[in-house]
Amino acid sequence: MRRSLFQPGARYRPMPELPEVETVVRGLQPAMEGQRIDRVLLRRADLRFPFPDGFAEHLTGAVITGLSRRAKYALADLNSGWVLVMHLGMSGSFRVAEKEAGPAPGLFHHARSKNPAHDHVEIGLMSGARVIYNDPRRFGYMTLVERRQFDGHKLFSGMGVEPLGNGLSADYLARRFAGKSAPLKAVLLDQRIIAGLGNIYVCEALWRARLSPTRTAATLTGGRGAQRRIEDLIQSIREILVEAIESGGSSLRDHAQTDGSLGYFQHRFAVYDQEGAPCPRPTCDGVVLRFVQSGRSTFYCPRCQK
Repeated sequence: MRRSLFQPGARYRPMPELPEVETVVRGLQPAMEGQRIDRVLLRRADLRFPFPDGFAEHLTGAVITGLSRRAKYALADLNSGWVLVMHLGMSGSFRVAEKEAGPAPGLFHHARSKNPAHDHVEIGLMSGARVIYNDPRRFGYMTLVERRQFDGHKLFSGMGVEPLGNGLSADYLARRFAGKSAPLKAVLLDQRIIAGLGNIYVCEALWRARLSPTRTAATLTGGRGAQRRIEDLIQSIREILVEAIESGGSSLRDHAQTDGSLGYFQHRFAVYDQEGAPCPRPTCDGVVLRFVQSGRSTFYCPRCQK
């Protein structure tokens, strides 16, 4: 019988991954880019961590020159030279309110809260729109980083390359995999190697590339076909992330008709959370298995992933 990690009452709740954060950023861009921040309301002194001193004062009056993403962080560049860094944690979400209701950019596996009791941060914009951060568990956080010190900041200085950027190449991965006896999945989740990859999409990418999550990373660096195996892995990583982002983006285009309950990325996972289901690869008659790897659930097909 298929077992789901996401049954009602299940305690497991994954962090939003790169595609979910990217759809949040894309959903916020039309409302926030080019806007001056007229007011900032903090309804508490902290989220996961305390807000930095002068947080609201630094933001008020600044113009948002651009929104972007680094790994699983949403970033708002300000004309003051500071960057507003935002992490969603387990249950954080934003909504854009013109009046009382508004769209909730991003798609999440668990429905995002709309309870105003959990509206902890409100950013009022020159346009009259309000960007509201809601977080029942308060595991997300916000901070400010000077742009000129961004790359050396403790949150970002040790990060690896972006999985959708040019830095992720076969040569780069071959160098990082060389000599590593750790399981391939664990190495791919190492944020010092590739920034932003999470458990869900690593499981999916490994299935697409027909690679076992248990094989050692170093086995991809030597022997016949090593270059091709790494290239296939990179292509699989990029394909699954792009598909996830595009799926989220398609929902965002209809956000004006929503009530703020866009839900979560509705991608049909091939192996993630599919324990006991037949492998969806047409040429495979295997069954998806689940086991715990470094404290996280790993889903894969032992028949076609080697």
